[in-house]
Amino acid sequence: MSRRIGVYPGTFDPITLGHMDIIERGAKLVDELIVGVTTNASKSPMFSDEERIAMVSREVAGIGGGAAIRVVGFDTLLVDFAEAQGASIIVRGIRGVTDFEYEYQLTGMNRQLNEKIDTVFLMADVALQPIASKLVKEIASYGGNISRFVTPAVERDVVERIASSGAGRPR
Repeated sequence: MSRRIGVYPGTFDPITLGHMDIIERGAKLVDELIVGVTTNASKSPMFSDEERIAMVSREVAGIGGGAAIRVVGFDTLLVDFAEAQGASIIVRGIRGVTDFEYEYQLTGMNRQLNEKIDTVFLMADVALQPIASKLVKEIASYGGNISRFVTPAVERDVVERIASSGAGRPR
């Protein structure tokens, strides 16, 4: 039997508890899960590609469950990246209807580009559904508490980045 390899792509800027939930659950579906950290300049990243890869690597290091988890950066079409990694599955998290509509269209396009790669949707845990990296950064920039949305190490990373960049807003 061949190994099942899956790819969970994202910008992870920063990685949230919602991302971690999908990684942990996605790892149960495959023999190897590759967390693909991609570039998306339109999202105005807080952290560089290298910083995000290091952050995700640190955060997933403690995840067990049997599947090997690797973190790999990429800047290509997702299906090309998945194929290059030997993956037959793309894992995507869905928080709500808006995510589903976008992901449905993306899945259709990916299927047109490479019909050998299937997409598996995992519904976000109900308690984690509202979490989005963009909102975490915005809350932190106003001095808000983000500890319910990210791990303590990621919280420190975000707070330190805001402090060092002067991007924080006074309360």
